[in-house]
Amino acid sequence: MKNTMRKPVTIPVSKLRPFEGHPFKVKDDEEMNTLIESVQTQGILSPLIVRPIENTDAYEVISGHRRLHAAQKAGITAVPALVVSLDRDAAAIVLVDSNLHREHILPSEKAFAYKLKLDAMRRQGFRSDLTSAQVGRKLETADIIAHQSDDSKTQVRRYIRLTNLIPELLEFMDEGKMALSVGVELSFLDEQRQYDVLEQCEINDCTPSYSQAWRMHKADREGLLTKAVIQDIMCEEKANQREMFKVPMERIRQYVPNANVKQAEDFVLKACEHYRKYLRNRDRDSR
Repeated sequence: MKNTMRKPVTIPVSKLRPFEGHPFKVKDDEEMNTLIESVQTQGILSPLIVRPIENTDAYEVISGHRRLHAAQKAGITAVPALVVSLDRDAAAIVLVDSNLHREHILPSEKAFAYKLKLDAMRRQGFRSDLTSAQVGRKLETADIIAHQSDDSKTQVRRYIRLTNLIPELLEFMDEGKMALSVGVELSFLDEQRQYDVLEQCEINDCTPSYSQAWRMHKADREGLLTKAVIQDIMCEEKANQREMFKVPMERIRQYVPNANVKQAEDFVLKACEHYRKYLRNRDRDSR
């Protein structure tokens, strides 16, 4: 971005667009509330970084999505911004680099950030023969990304593997319920098998251990992974599994034929609650 910076200008919020496909989440949480209060009292202290969108009078935000959201929440109609002349791939790299060193960054954010940067660098002409293995041959692009981040080349590639996970399993990782190594192993399963794993997570109220994830990946490579195999592996008792009372889904389907596991669980709990109220009323009326 050398020599592309200009002095900050004031741009109407209505002309600013989020960077399409950017991986960093903008949440209405306590940190956002604090930022909104700061913006209301002090304004935007650090200008956004934006780039002109080709053939329009609008701008795409490269850095400052949270500040923009806070400004909108605070009712501010125009914000200071530095306008830089970058194509989309160069802008994607700047976006990732300006966010990766934040104090709080989720595994899913880092995964899609590295993928965004890798794809942009590939289009710019960098060699990127990314392999599917957790550990593989030297990759020039992964080396460059690792050099510019706090993660090793191997770790960068493992994070990128996570972009193959279904959203629900990614959420487990963001919530700290599943380790990175487990997510990497599960990322090699196709979407249907991942949903089969998710179903067993809900039934058994747990997430896979690394050993279980590795065995499912191994069975998948050998063409032996089925829903029944996943069920057998996931039914094993583990340290992170709570004491449970299990009811076969076949016995519940007659009452909620089209429900998924979570909906069936909610139905049973509500039925128990209604029955408890019935027993209370019966006992009271019998006094």
